[in-house]
Amino acid sequence: MYRNSMSIFLMNSTELFKGTLTTILLKLLDENGKMYGYALTQKVEELSDNKILIKEGSLYPALHKLLSDGLVEVETVNVGKRIRKYYSITKQGQERKIVLYNEVSEFLKTIQHIVFPPQKASFL
Repeated sequence: MYRNSMSIFLMNSTELFKGTLTTILLKLLDENGKMYGYALTQKVEELSDNKILIKEGSLYPALHKLLSDGLVEVETVNVGKRIRKYYSITKQGQERKIVLYNEVSEFLKTIQHIVFPPQKASFL
């Protein structure tokens, strides 16, 4: 999927599978509208009860990749003496988000099936 998306860290775990960062970013932008980088990291921490921490070294390359792929667009705004880049999802990004949701859903079902296999009924 996207390079550098593996630097999403869970507390008590090392890494999530590739593509998770892209899915998370597209979801947040779709639900919240325009957001800047730091706000995205804070929202992920808030929604995950501080269990998922996105490092800047992963966030900005992922946002740049989304931008170059046409999945997000950026608006530069002067905030005081600072320049802030606000990202928003495009129509193409919304379509990609649906595909990624399905992939994540299937992945999680598969993991659940492996880790917690369905119990076979035994008839005695």
